Amino acid sequence: MRLSSIVPVAAAFLVAAVLSLVAAGYAVSAVEQGSKSVVRQELVRRGMEWVTVDTNGLQVFLAGTAPSEAARFNALSAAGSVVDAARLIDQMLVAEAEDIAPPRFSVEILRNESGVSLIGLIPGNTDRAALTGRIAEAAPDEEITDLLETADYARPDTWSDTLDFAIRALAELERAKISADADRVKVTAMTESRRAKREMEETLSRLAPAEVGLALDISAPRPVITPFTLRFLIEDGKARFDACSADTEAARERILAAARAAGMEEDGENACTVGLGVPSPKWATAVEQAISALSDLGGGSVTFSDADISLLAQRGTPQERFDSVVGRLENELPEVFALHAVLPETPDEEEAGGAPEFTATLSPEGLVQLRGRLPGARSRRAVESLSKARFSADSVHNTVRVDEDLPSDWPLRVMAGIEALSHLSNGAVTITPDSLRIAGDTGQKDARARIAGFLSDKLGEGAQFSIDVTYEEQLDPVASKPTPEECESRIKAAQEDSKISFEPGSAKIGGDGKKVMNEIAEILKECGEIRMEIGGHTDSQGREVMNQQLSQARAQAVLNALRARRVLTSSFTAKGYGESQPIADNDTEEGREANRRIEFRLIRPESVAEADDSDTGKPGKEEAAADAAEPADGTAQTGDGATDANQDGAADAEQEDNTDEQD
Repeated sequence: MRLSSIVPVAAAFLVAAVLSLVAAGYAVSAVEQGSKSVVRQELVRRGMEWVTVDTNGLQVFLAGTAPSEAARFNALSAAGSVVDAARLIDQMLVAEAEDIAPPRFSVEILRNESGVSLIGLIPGNTDRAALTGRIAEAAPDEEITDLLETADYARPDTWSDTLDFAIRALAELERAKISADADRVKVTAMTESRRAKREMEETLSRLAPAEVGLALDISAPRPVITPFTLRFLIEDGKARFDACSADTEAARERILAAARAAGMEEDGENACTVGLGVPSPKWATAVEQAISALSDLGGGSVTFSDADISLLAQRGTPQERFDSVVGRLENELPEVFALHAVLPETPDEEEAGGAPEFTATLSPEGLVQLRGRLPGARSRRAVESLSKARFSADSVHNTVRVDEDLPSDWPLRVMAGIEALSHLSNGAVTITPDSLRIAGDTGQKDARARIAGFLSDKLGEGAQFSIDVTYEEQLDPVASKPTPEECESRIKAAQEDSKISFEPGSAKIGGDGKKVMNEIAEILKECGEIRMEIGGHTDSQGREVMNQQLSQARAQAVLNALRARRVLTSSFTAKGYGESQPIADNDTEEGREANRRIEFRLIRPESVAEADDSDTGKPGKEEAAADAAEPADGTAQTGDGATDANQDGAADAEQEDNTDEQD
């Protein structure tokens, strides 16, 4: 009886215990799943998908590889915001430092009247003192503001070359922004003239290392012309400009049209400069009227110096015609302009025979001889000092004698003549009481205009002078140097009859190839520093890998041979293309012969538009298309196959280098 009553009670307790265990299990599972879900949702919301979440009871385990220590800490904070931080178990790892992508190093150099500013991120092992010292050498006497940040990562391979070029570019530019990163430099600057812009672009292109991309944005605003000068002459029935300035393109066209109507046959467009500083918006009108008046007189010269006009009729012009033409011109000219007209008297022949004279001659070798008359020892010393300052002390030979009976303005005119002569490479200036004549050759395209503006400013109204100056391209230090494109073309022409040959299966230049190398070296010495790639190519016979190695060794051998011949090759690069760029059919012997070649190809700066499309420093679409074209200018062909490439190519190249030096 007692036993039967205990059994139901025990069974009830047992069932209750089982139900409690089941309920507890479900509760624990619900807590685990809830904690896991809420933590996972919070981490995903914060962009931390790399974290894996697991639970065991009340404990929440966080695992995964954090990209940085900060990211690991942020993950713990995110999980702790939705569950008790005491329940979190951190099993996360942090990625090794070398696996983290390095930052993008870059420097922006700003130079203006306030000094030089350095902004950007550079490698931590950069010598800051040495860097600012080099900047100070490139921009002396200017304040340098260093705003650079550093990061402890290895510097890119091309970083030093890029930074070196950026500093060299800084030394060439007084006002500029130079942006440099690991493999590209962008230069933004302004020059004073189109000529200076052209020269700067060529200089920077030559200086840039071959492996560094270059983008140029150099502008040339209209120059400020002071004084605003124009000089037009009609001599012996021929009309020409010694100097021409205009304030707008339309004004230039009007002035040129008036000159052609007066008999000018040559194209004076390049002689007429559009610039700033015009004294009146009616400049073109005044010039048209003055040129027309000079044409009506039949000859002479008209010179504008700002708003002052000097009209000098030719000797023998009838007085009545002179008075009529000058009177009409005075009434027609805009109010701002002032006219000074002179009709020279016909000199008495006896007086002309004994007229005093001063002459200064400049020889092509740079020797200066002064002879004639000056009005005193003091003037003699002043002229000699000026000549030595403008040329050199050792090159001036003075045989001037003293004559007290000279016009009062004689020393001024002599000094102006010496200044004008300094614009020439060789020539002479002759001064008489009523004229100044300068003649000779020059390497400056605008020398005639400069001399005309200078003389009209110094000698004043009514001064009579003539300029017979000839521009000679071979005397121009810029124009006489062949352009990079001309160098490329000349290299190609040098190789049309003979090609750079190598010993079979080797990178050693053969005997016939050395003659071509000597000719190419002489061309490149005239060209100076240009950016050029020497590309090696083979036919398709043999293994592809071996062909590529052989082509690289041969391109390097050519580069070494140029260095041995004292060619500037700091901006050259050698690259082997193997059989990847055939220019003919490899199934024929003629085709294989054509494919075995060395190519000399210019590396051109990127245009600014292309450079702005990408920060990678890679060439733009047009440049890439040019690279893919076949064949490039400057193609040379090698004289043997690429079937037996060997491992001694580099050694052969070095041997060739040593052999060339002995030659």
